[in-house]
Amino acid sequence: MSEPVFILGGHQTDFAKVWSRAGQDLSDMTREATLGALQASGVAAADIQSIHVGNAFGELQRGQAHLGAMVAQVVPELWGVPAMRHEGACASSSLAVLTAMAEIEAGRYDCVLVLGVEEFKNLPGDQSSVNQNAAAWQGREDIDCTFMWPAAFGLLAQEYERRYGLDRRYLNRIAELNYGNARRNPLAQTRKWTFEARSFTDDDEINPVIEPGTRRQDCGQITDGACALVLASARFAQSHWGHRGRSLVGMPWIEGWGHRNAGLRLKDKLERSRDARHVFPHVRQTLEDAWRRAGIAGVDAISGIETHDCFTTTEYMAIDHFGLTEPGESWRAIEDGSIEPGGRCPVNMSGGLIGCGHPVGATGARMLLDAARQVSGQAGDTQIEGVRKMQTLNIGGSCATVVSFVVSPWS
Repeated sequence: MSEPVFILGGHQTDFAKVWSRAGQDLSDMTREATLGALQASGVAAADIQSIHVGNAFGELQRGQAHLGAMVAQVVPELWGVPAMRHEGACASSSLAVLTAMAEIEAGRYDCVLVLGVEEFKNLPGDQSSVNQNAAAWQGREDIDCTFMWPAAFGLLAQEYERRYGLDRRYLNRIAELNYGNARRNPLAQTRKWTFEARSFTDDDEINPVIEPGTRRQDCGQITDGACALVLASARFAQSHWGHRGRSLVGMPWIEGWGHRNAGLRLKDKLERSRDARHVFPHVRQTLEDAWRRAGIAGVDAISGIETHDCFTTTEYMAIDHFGLTEPGESWRAIEDGSIEPGGRCPVNMSGGLIGCGHPVGATGARMLLDAARQVSGQAGDTQIEGVRKMQTLNIGGSCATVVSFVVSPWS
């Protein structure tokens, strides 16, 4: 990486808030996240030179497109700043981050605002669920189901069962851990939710099957929310903090990144990897690309992970693709406590998509902000002790778009 990119600060909205109940919408989320990020980073609106917005379903959920221009509409101080919108399903705001990084690395701009925003609770859940199907290959997935994404990631569970064997106790434990982590996160959608012991078992009454391979507690929580970050070059960061008598030491920066794509259709991906070491080779390659760019050998250098757990099966897949276990043996890292708070490599201390919530277009930015807070010691009750480096894994669709970042404190 030719030019370091620093994370000066950011802001996440409360993922438990249903904005439409207050007569608000994604424009209000955009305003809160933008102003919050400027305040958190100590950057004036006049310093922002470019804006990138990640959003997946604005047209379908709110009938609203052209969200690059929305930022200046609700924060007039940013009028005239170049802006654009990015769509990559659940990885939309990670793509916005990648583009902002490229502008900084190229020397085009020194200070860039990245925003992820999504609104889901303004429509009935069944309608929102249908809208999300746009991230699949419409009409060509060949999956007989009522709910596309629970069915698709249920097929992933079945694929693990076919290749390696799969004990559902470990999927239930992933859900239990992420809901537990979310209770310590003041911005998590489910922080006040309560469960009983049977909630994390295969009890058909309290944890029913949604689609084959997927039960209720396996599902991430679709929600409203926004997250904004201010990214900057070393030149800008040094000047910005220098005026305040501070050095760059300890400031979070993006040390490495990976980005790969595959086709839309899930069954094609599974078929292409029949003889491969990993179920999704391009996911593993994305992680390896991030390690290579960060100059590290692998997951042993990582202190904690924020990964995409749109379903428990996605996190189960991530565990072995990160290399915390051999392929097909993710259960070992769950059984021995490796992914728990205080474990070898805690996963989703935020609560993840299951516990913290999943406003689709904002998730990648939220992961990156949580990683930055961890390495700068600002993660509050979710803080990992002695953290050195954090890594994110953000996926869009059925692992069609995959992005990963390695975040470290500057030294």
